[in-house]
Amino acid sequence: MPTLSTCLWFDGHAEEAATFYVSLFPNARILETTHYPHGSVLIVRFELEGQVYLALNGGPHYTLTPACSLVATCDTQAEVDALWQALCEGGQESRCGWLTDRFGVSWQVVPRALPRLLHGPDPAGSQRAIAAMMTMSKLDLPALQRAYDGS
Repeated sequence: MPTLSTCLWFDGHAEEAATFYVSLFPNARILETTHYPHGSVLIVRFELEGQVYLALNGGPHYTLTPACSLVATCDTQAEVDALWQALCEGGQESRCGWLTDRFGVSWQVVPRALPRLLHGPDPAGSQRAIAAMMTMSKLDLPALQRAYDGS
C-alpha cells in the first residue's frame, strides 16, 4: 500500500527548517538527510506527530504560499500560545489562526475544541463564535467559548 508524505520546497533552509519543526513537537525526529554530490543538504526527511515530511532544498524556482498549510491541533490554550509564539518568531501573523513562519511555511494553529464551537448544536452560538474568530489572529479558546455562550 502506498504511503503519503508532504514535501516542502525551500531555497537553502531545509535542514534549518526541519530542525526547528522537530524542536516544537514532542513526538518528532529527523529520519534521514540526503546530500547533493557537492555536499550541501538536498532533502531532510522528518516526522512530526507520526506524519512524515520532506524538506527539499530545491532552489529559488518555487516558493511556498498559504494555498497549502500545515494544521496543528492543540488541546489547550497554553499549547496554542506556545506554538503560536514559536512559529511567529521571524514570521508573520495572519487571521483566524493562520500564520506564516520565518521559512515561508503557512500554519493553522487551532484549538481541538474549535469544530465543536463552529458547528455546535446552537446555530446562533456557532455564528457568534465564527464572528469572534474572524476578528482574531491567534485563536483565543476562552473568548471563542464566551462568544458561543453569548456571554
